[in-house]
Amino acid sequence: MSVTPVPYVPTPRTTARGPVSPAVRRGALRHAAPALLGFLAVRLLGLAVLARWAHREGHGLWPLLARTWDSLWYLDIAGHGYTAEPSYPRNLAFFPLFPGLVRALSAFVPGSRASVALGLAVVCSLLAAWGVFAVGDRLHGRRTGTVLAVLWGASPVAAVQWMGYTESLFTALAAWALYAVLGGRWAWAAGLAVAAGLTRPTGLAVAAAVCAAGMLAARRERRAAAAALTAPLGWLGYVGWVALVRGRWDGYFEVQRRWGNAWDGGAVTLRALRRYLVHSPSPSFFLSVVSVVLVLSAGLYLCCLADRQPLPLLVFTGVLLLVVLGSGGVWFPRARFLLPGFPLLLPLAVGIARARWHVAALVLTGAALSSAWLGGHMLLVWDGAP
Repeated sequence: MSVTPVPYVPTPRTTARGPVSPAVRRGALRHAAPALLGFLAVRLLGLAVLARWAHREGHGLWPLLARTWDSLWYLDIAGHGYTAEPSYPRNLAFFPLFPGLVRALSAFVPGSRASVALGLAVVCSLLAAWGVFAVGDRLHGRRTGTVLAVLWGASPVAAVQWMGYTESLFTALAAWALYAVLGGRWAWAAGLAVAAGLTRPTGLAVAAAVCAAGMLAARRERRAAAAALTAPLGWLGYVGWVALVRGRWDGYFEVQRRWGNAWDGGAVTLRALRRYLVHSPSPSFFLSVVSVVLVLSAGLYLCCLADRQPLPLLVFTGVLLLVVLGSGGVWFPRARFLLPGFPLLLPLAVGIARARWHVAALVLTGAALSSAWLGGHMLLVWDGAP
């Protein structure tokens, strides 16, 4: 797929040629409305399918979304902190921003902490979709930005966007950090990167993107150098705090090893791909889907390289893939770990946006229906965490 290359030149908000994107003008929300409405339509379809499926299986929708698997760890941290037994020290693997926000909001928002966490995830998913649109709009125009936001909402494991998980918050921070870098807003980029580094281990990818862009622009602008130095502080701060709590320099990585996670350069990934895509006579459907997502993500990254995407996007998705594919940990959540990597979808979004309207509608409808069905399968048929 051929896409006109977009050279990476970070520019400030106001330049000689005027504002760099309609998304920074008055009426930015109205400008993004088609993308947000499309994203909402896709996610509401997924919610409706999941609700009907859960009803037939005798499950409640709210507990399925708000109180399962990792969401229980975040709720425990929000309620009791990190060092309370019996979850300590394994709960140190979970970064603090999401449970911290849940705890803070619970002080004045009515409802249980689980409801607050779920509501926070839904709001953050809309902010994320807006940020995803803003990046696509800036690089390739409004139609591509809209398609990109809808594709992100129709990802195979997009059901977790409306669960008590961190993916929506992290994607929102990552998308707006990348948008800020592309516009030369270094203070915003650094602040959002710090927040992303306090949200997930893969916040390192956002910090790396801001660092790379900042160092590239440092000769022209001092604020870029400051952003490059500031961006990793969130991730480093939490990892350093865990090291102090555990009394060893590799404290965070020791905690991850308790979960069976260690970086092995991709050896486990290659073995698992052979097992689920080649050798196993009856592989788990969900694990096969995860395997296909990983292979397609790697292929899409090659397309992004060929299209010469801006450097911050390539660094972000490159580091994200390096962390996820290079991990020797559990297999089933890896498609979810790649969900924030929305720039990988840009080549597809550009191609769909350039297609005839009925072809684009058919592709996006198919993606939405597939995502809705896969979400139900992931949460109601697959017997593990998403």
